[in-house]
Amino acid sequence: MPGDSGPPHPNAPHPGPPLAGPLHADPPHARAPDLIAGIGFRRATPADEILALVARACDAAGVPLARVARLATAADRAGEPPIRSVADALGRPLDAIPSEAMIAVDAQVSTRSPRIEASRRVGSVAEAAALAAAGVGATLVVRRIASAGATCALALRAQSVTQGS
Repeated sequence: MPGDSGPPHPNAPHPGPPLAGPLHADPPHARAPDLIAGIGFRRATPADEILALVARACDAAGVPLARVARLATAADRAGEPPIRSVADALGRPLDAIPSEAMIAVDAQVSTRSPRIEASRRVGSVAEAAALAAAGVGATLVVRRIASAGATCALALRAQSVTQGS
């Protein structure tokens, strides 16, 4: 059909379903930061690209960037200058997530990258880092989205889900 672009490419960014419930229960200014931005990135990725991707994930969720409480990435990348610069720019802590913690939440990861599964034993670094940092009972609210050199996913802390109910 004209205008039909066909099915999405399997590796295309997918922000997930529209969000509802506790994420949008209160006006944005009334909510404390309760989202974890999980980030995967290549070493040569500039900080401004990562920062723009975090903002894009918040846009996909329909929430302000101020709702991000923490950033999380793989422990072996947490010392890299681009991710440190993003954490500094946002004034948010950066959690270095050990590979064992990411593997432990892999069953909750909805995006599967064969390359990342082969090297990291998780389907998505961004999703696994966000879920692991958000804690037991966390909910993935934005599945992995991607730029040229980075990925980002958002997870909601479990206590935020129960407090908003």
